[in-house]
Amino acid sequence: MWFYSLQGACFIVKNYKVMIVDDHPLMRRGIKQLLGLEPQFTVVAEASNGNEAITLAGQLAPDIILLDLNMKGLSGLDTLKALRDEEVSARIIVLTVSDARSDVYALIDAGADGYLLKDSEPEQLLENIREAAEGRNVISAAIADYLASRSEQRNPFADLTERELDVLQEVARGMSNKQVATQLHISEETVKVHIRNMLRKLDVRSRVAATVMYLEYKSQ
Repeated sequence: MWFYSLQGACFIVKNYKVMIVDDHPLMRRGIKQLLGLEPQFTVVAEASNGNEAITLAGQLAPDIILLDLNMKGLSGLDTLKALRDEEVSARIIVLTVSDARSDVYALIDAGADGYLLKDSEPEQLLENIREAAEGRNVISAAIADYLASRSEQRNPFADLTERELDVLQEVARGMSNKQVATQLHISEETVKVHIRNMLRKLDVRSRVAATVMYLEYKSQ
């Protein structure tokens, strides 16, 4: 954490540990330089392949993992699945050039906390990563436009309790766990329990996937 003051008031700002996973050294360097513009981010590791990423994630416990999709050896998708199987708690954001529907669906369903395109404007990319660190859902605008068209054949929310639906609605608005707790007048730990139960019932691995499913269903 780091501190700053404004007109006598003191604020605590969390510092987030970031790991960059990309098989292109130039891309890793560029992302690291971009993150260097934001004092909240500290790059603690760079991995050039999936196996290295899995090892480093276990050793360093990063808060955020920026994960490329198309890598030599273990793919981004397989790396993501392995990280989730290892119960890595970091928020994992896919950062890729691919805007293929199949890739987006596969990564979100596998537990990615966000899907961002490498051709995003640097300022927007940095803002999206900051939002992801704070617990919000981040998907590049070009991806979000057609994710909404993904259809479901049944009501996937029939098994959710009323409170779980309340939590999902707030999550879909982009609220963090803390904000949801404040809005619903419950504890942050209770929010986490509802989210875990909600993800299990919806058979998805991330709040982003649950949000996408919810927004798709509401748009029908």
